[in-house]
Amino acid sequence: MAATLGAVLAGWGLALSVSDARGATEPAVAERDGQHDFDFEFGTWTARVRRMVKPLSGSTTWVELSGTSVVRKLWDGEGNVGELDISGPSGRIQGVTLRLYNPRTRQWSVSFSSRRGGTQGQPLSGRFQGGRGEFYDQEMLEDRAILVRFVFSDISRDAFRFEQAFSDDGGKRWEVNWIATFQRTPGH
Repeated sequence: MAATLGAVLAGWGLALSVSDARGATEPAVAERDGQHDFDFEFGTWTARVRRMVKPLSGSTTWVELSGTSVVRKLWDGEGNVGELDISGPSGRIQGVTLRLYNPRTRQWSVSFSSRRGGTQGQPLSGRFQGGRGEFYDQEMLEDRAILVRFVFSDISRDAFRFEQAFSDDGGKRWEVNWIATFQRTPGH
């Protein structure tokens, strides 16, 4: 069991030293450095977005937008900034995402700011494991506390997927309300 627990904790970047029944100690599992987990995203992308108009309202109305995303490295990879500019029949969204890596906790914080709002959003915290990044926070939506989850998946050199989901029941059920696919712009 100790080896299994150690493997699980190692997946999340945690070290564990365990003694077995004879008192022999297994070596600590090395912590994973996730500083370069977002390196796949550096460059220019074509973004295709489906956005639910009224999340957690029972609505099933979605709108589609498309445009570009440009992501630049900061601080030798311990941070990055992404600029999103998408539009469609429902309007235009311009925003900036700031991602910062904390080498002590080995977690990333992710904050989004929309041009319309003019302020930095609540940061989500999380990490990558097995090629998938998950980030969480708690926010207010129409005067009620909700959980927010970002998931980065299907990551390759030239494409990846991003989803945002909300939960108003403590994470028992999640409603996806933003689905974005990104294709690298040729030559970038």
